[in-house]
Amino acid sequence: MPDYPKLVAANAAGEIFDLPDFHAAGRSGREIYPLDPALLMPLPASSRLYFLPQRVPVGYARKNRAPQRLDEYTAVAAFLPPAYTIFSVAAYHRQTAAPLLPIYAYSAVCWYQDRFCVPALRVDDDIKHDPAQFSLNKIKKLVEQRRRQFPANRLISHHGINCALRYGCPNAQNLFLQRWEAPIAVSAACNAACVGCISEQPGDTVQSPHDRLGFVPTVEEMVELAVPHLESAPQAIVSFGQGCEGEPLLQGALIAAAIKKIRQHTSRGTIHLNTNGSRPAMVSLLCDAGLDSIRVSLNSLREPVYAAYYQPRGYRFADVIASIQFARQKRLWTSINYLSFPGVTDDDEEFVALARLIEASDLNMIQWRNLNIDPDWYADSIGLADAPGTTKFLGMPRLLKEIRERFPQVRFGYFNPPVKAEPFAPRSVKRNKFKTG
Repeated sequence: MPDYPKLVAANAAGEIFDLPDFHAAGRSGREIYPLDPALLMPLPASSRLYFLPQRVPVGYARKNRAPQRLDEYTAVAAFLPPAYTIFSVAAYHRQTAAPLLPIYAYSAVCWYQDRFCVPALRVDDDIKHDPAQFSLNKIKKLVEQRRRQFPANRLISHHGINCALRYGCPNAQNLFLQRWEAPIAVSAACNAACVGCISEQPGDTVQSPHDRLGFVPTVEEMVELAVPHLESAPQAIVSFGQGCEGEPLLQGALIAAAIKKIRQHTSRGTIHLNTNGSRPAMVSLLCDAGLDSIRVSLNSLREPVYAAYYQPRGYRFADVIASIQFARQKRLWTSINYLSFPGVTDDDEEFVALARLIEASDLNMIQWRNLNIDPDWYADSIGLADAPGTTKFLGMPRLLKEIRERFPQVRFGYFNPPVKAEPFAPRSVKRNKFKTG
């Protein structure tokens, strides 16, 4: 009999195993379906398997076309390392009064061909966040060394003690390893109340993975961090706008002053901004100051879906689009941080809206990043239809294929690429073979 993806579950003792009599299921939006073997890849190294409390797995008995709950087990999901985009989230039945899940992305996982597999694709072959590239002992020594060198610099201390060591942030760790992209957190405030915010959550939801930056650095502190990195690091990038802060455009004038000061010392490397794009006039100021690239984060190109998740305060969705368009007019390398969620990102209407943005803005890059959030919390927050089958979606594999074929000039990836001081050339990505329906 041909092999097929088998359901993975956990028991009360915390043991994870496969159930050979059940075909594994995946989920898009609120739709549950059998996992397609053609869309699977081996579970990447450094992935983690999570138990989903008060959630029971759902699978398909081999002679039954309807999904079946297995109430005696606990559902299991996979959290993948950076550079991988998932095609299906975990399928489960949520019990009454189950707690919200922590802020991670919950990929479906199965047992197939004698190993754990996930419906996903590596979209970026850059190794800058691969766990094998980091030695915690070495990073600890380098943090101590840099703090001794700059004892009064609060920003270096913050990125060392909190980001590199406490949170394990790869960008912060690369700062101290003096390579690739390094962070510059600048804003203690935000003008959005994102449902899945990772630095500030209301007390009645979930714990934030990070504590938000508690101070605003000076221009001198930013320059002291940035200049040595840009002058010496391979593929050097410094980026404003990090997971440990709010919205950097709220400190746009300060960032502009820092960029000008940095460029007085060095012309090397890329100065980059991660932002929600809420203030087009401030984007203009930063372009004139010498910003090289920008990445605008959004979960949807449809205003109602965007607003339901981002909950903007004092800006409009039109401002976000204007910032993207303006950055391209100023010839900045412009990406979107597309917070992807199967069943929403690959919705037919979303595809049309994304294509419209690419055509109107001449977008350079899409970073296909997984949205970290409890799937039910997200579906409820954006008002996703309760009835399965009421939303038409392409499927993530077909969405990526359609966008790539229609807009071959748009780069796919996961990380911010260097765009200045070193030659830029798109690299080939090893892709899985998959059906597109």
